[in-house]
Amino acid sequence: MKIFYNKSKLSQHVEALKAKGGSVGFVPTMGALHNGHLSLVEKGLSENSIVVVSIFVNPTQFDNQDDLIKYPRTLDADVSLLKTIGDTTILVYAPTVEDIYNDNITSQAFTFGGLEHEMEGAFRDGHFDGVGTIVKRLFEIVRPGKAYFGEKDFQQLQIIKKMVELYKMPLEVIGCPIYRAEDGLAMSSRNTRLTSEHRAVAPFIYKTLKTAKIKFGTKSAKDVSEWVEKQFKKQPLLELEYFIIADIETLKPIKRKSTKKTYRAFIAVYAGDIRLIDNIALN
Repeated sequence: MKIFYNKSKLSQHVEALKAKGGSVGFVPTMGALHNGHLSLVEKGLSENSIVVVSIFVNPTQFDNQDDLIKYPRTLDADVSLLKTIGDTTILVYAPTVEDIYNDNITSQAFTFGGLEHEMEGAFRDGHFDGVGTIVKRLFEIVRPGKAYFGEKDFQQLQIIKKMVELYKMPLEVIGCPIYRAEDGLAMSSRNTRLTSEHRAVAPFIYKTLKTAKIKFGTKSAKDVSEWVEKQFKKQPLLELEYFIIADIETLKPIKRKSTKKTYRAFIAVYAGDIRLIDNIALN
């Protein structure tokens, strides 16, 4: 498996493949890979000649420096896992911070039509500027035809689609279904940091989302939100940060149901000091 640590060498290799008629898919990651990431790579392999997987813990999207320091870095294990699905058809790009940012580790300021101010944007200052900065740079380095993102980070997915539209970038952004553990917990690299006690109760998050979806069929968004808040007050090991029902186009919280709009429920929960997010389509 070819591993690139330098952007110019990766770009040269990818352009040579494209010159021979090859198609390039791209899966950007922060490493600590799991089966959720593999599902994105497998989707990419089914639609492209090769898939580039970037493994880079991006400092500009962390509002909490302690979280950045503790974020798992497991490159050797990540490469071994990728080899199980495509030794020669996957290229790994594992840059240093210097290779991406040179000496200027700062975020570009973005406007995503207001999408950046909702939910995660309201709770994580500067987060989406950091996300936009790294994804835009990676798109410019890799120059893929298609890029694959999981719907667990649905707001991020919508923001990246908006960025591609605003900057007229020549690629297609593809959202892929949330990959879950057997007990329903959305797969996340942060799950490895959960204590056994917190891991045991974490499936409560998705269980609550599924019931909220059923309730949304007959009740108002306000009633559903109040019900969710009550459920988490009964679960002392999990602290609800937010539960929001939003229009998927604007990501703005629902004011009144409309049959002409599509809604999704979004949730952020602390299990100890580990922050978990999830979401579910409602209609």
